Amino acid sequence: MSAVAPAAAPVRRHLPAPHGLVWTVLRLHRTALWIWSGFVVLTAGLLLWLLGPGADHTQHLLDTFGYAGVQRDAWSGGITGSTFSGVYNDLFYDPASLLNIASFAVAVFAAGSLTSRELENGTARLAWTQSVTPARWLAAKLAVPALFVTAGTVLLVVLYRMLWSAHGNLLLAGIGPRAVYFSIGPATVAAPLLGLAIGTVTGLALRRTLPALAVAGLAQYAVIAFRANSWPFQGSYQQPDLSVRSRAITSTGAEIPNPDCYFDRACLARHDVVRFTREYLPSPDYWPRQLLETGVLLAATVILVAVAFGILRRTSTS
Repeated sequence: MSAVAPAAAPVRRHLPAPHGLVWTVLRLHRTALWIWSGFVVLTAGLLLWLLGPGADHTQHLLDTFGYAGVQRDAWSGGITGSTFSGVYNDLFYDPASLLNIASFAVAVFAAGSLTSRELENGTARLAWTQSVTPARWLAAKLAVPALFVTAGTVLLVVLYRMLWSAHGNLLLAGIGPRAVYFSIGPATVAAPLLGLAIGTVTGLALRRTLPALAVAGLAQYAVIAFRANSWPFQGSYQQPDLSVRSRAITSTGAEIPNPDCYFDRACLARHDVVRFTREYLPSPDYWPRQLLETGVLLAATVILVAVAFGILRRTSTS
C-alpha cells in the first residue's frame, strides 16, 4: 500500500498593510482622522440632500409661489409655504462655511497634536533615536494628513460644484450666489493644505502647544478673511457680478422677457405673469481667478513646508 501524501495547507494571502512611520502616524492621530472622516461624511450628506430631496421640494415651492413670492416672504419674515425656500437658501451656503472652519481646524491640529505636543513631551526626539531621521518623521507627519485632507476636500468640492450646476438657480438674488460661485474650486482644496503648513511651522517654531494653537489659529483666520475680501479672491467688493438670465412665465406657460415688476400686481396682471425663472450664467473670470488664487495658496504652502524642514534641522541639531 502506498502512503497518501497529506493535503497541502491553503496559502493565505494577506493584503498589504501600512507599516513604519505611516502606520505610526495613523495610529497616533486616529481620533483626528476619524473626526475628519465624520466631517466629510456629514457634509457630503448635506450636499446630497441639497442635490436631491431639498432641491425637489424647493423647486415645487418656486413653481407654486414664484421667485417674487419667495423673495417677498424672505424679506418680510412672513410665514407661508414658501418659507422653506429661505431655509434651503441658507443651507446652500453652509458647506462653504464648514469648509472654511475645516481649514481653520486643520491649522490648529497641525500646530497642536501633530507637531508641538510631541516636541513639548519629548516623544519626537525619542522617535529620532529609533533609526528615524527628523526629515522622514516630518515628511510622514505632513503626507498622511495632507492625503486625507486633499481627498476629503476634493470630494466635497466636486459635490458642491454639482450642486451649483444643478440648482444654483434656486438661490435668492443677492451677493450670496456670487460669493459661493467664486469660492468653490481648486482654491478651496488648497486652503486647508496651507493651514496644514501654517500649523506645522508654528508648532515647530514655538514647541509649546497652547501658544502654537493660538498663533496658528489666528494666522489661518487671517488667511480666510483675506481670501474673502481681497482681489483676486472672492471679495464681495472686487469680484464681478454674475450675469443672470431671468424670464417670466405667463398663465399659458409661455416664456416672455422679464418685465421687472415683481411686486406690482397691476404690472403682473397686465403681462399675465404668474411666476419667474432665473439662471446664473458662468463668469469668464471664474477660472483665471481660481487658478491665480490656487497658485498663490500652493506657492505659500510650498514655502512654508521648506521653512518647516529648515526649522526642524536646527531643532534636531540643537
